[in-house]
Amino acid sequence: MERHDLYDVRKMIPVRRGPVRRRLGMAYYTGRRYLLWASGKYRFAQARETAASLPYVHASHATPLLRQLQGVDMCYQYNKITNLRLAVQHLDGLLLRPGETMSYWKLIGRPTYKKGYLDGLILSCGQFGHGVGGGLCQLSNLIFWMTLHTPLTVDERYRHSHDVFPDSGRTQPFGSGATCAYPHRDLMITNDTGRTFQLRLHVGETHLEGAWHCDYEPYVRYRVVERDHEIRPEFFGGYSRHNRLYRQTLNPDGEVLCEELMVENHALMMYSPLLSPPEGPIVKKA
Repeated sequence: MERHDLYDVRKMIPVRRGPVRRRLGMAYYTGRRYLLWASGKYRFAQARETAASLPYVHASHATPLLRQLQGVDMCYQYNKITNLRLAVQHLDGLLLRPGETMSYWKLIGRPTYKKGYLDGLILSCGQFGHGVGGGLCQLSNLIFWMTLHTPLTVDERYRHSHDVFPDSGRTQPFGSGATCAYPHRDLMITNDTGRTFQLRLHVGETHLEGAWHCDYEPYVRYRVVERDHEIRPEFFGGYSRHNRLYRQTLNPDGEVLCEELMVENHALMMYSPLLSPPEGPIVKKA
């Protein structure tokens, strides 16, 4: 296992590239993703059932739709809700049968104005901007966190490269989300069990709600624990943050049966860990 103090933080520092290089890079990674989807390497889940849910809930979670951010127009938060409603239409009720893989972006497709998507907040290199379909990371974050509490396998997930918000009010460990960018930063989940799972999602009045249902009653439960958390001062004057998240399998008596490493996180901090957090997150605009 790589020690955090040996991790080269320079790999996290954004590389400034010109517009032509960015377009060529995007075309390259987009082409690779389309080839992967068409390659036959995965058996992608497509079937959905929205009229009824499988009987047993294995994991559920909800996150607030609106969050006050200093210096950011709330219209982007409301636009995000529209974007979430559109995306959820393609994912709610998804049946993930044994051996099948869920691809977040393959199911949702490219967010465009023509499809009804609006400009929402987008986090890039630690700075907030806005763009069409912005805010859909809240949905990928929710699905990823729920999946960690099931026996499903996370085949592909991308971490956020910057830690933007102080820990005040944080209810989940640092690094428990999954960033997304169409189509190459995907979230892919495979069902390596012998039973069928069903993803249920709903955009409520105040919260984005989700659950993984299944056709059998769970006989174990799962818990996510954080280990090796570290905040380090770096040579450039800022700080970096590191941790590892493990999934524990527990029996009905709460005894740990096994533990597996799920993700390792490394991020640049966009605030000083030595200062008290302000009333609301301070956002740097692009």
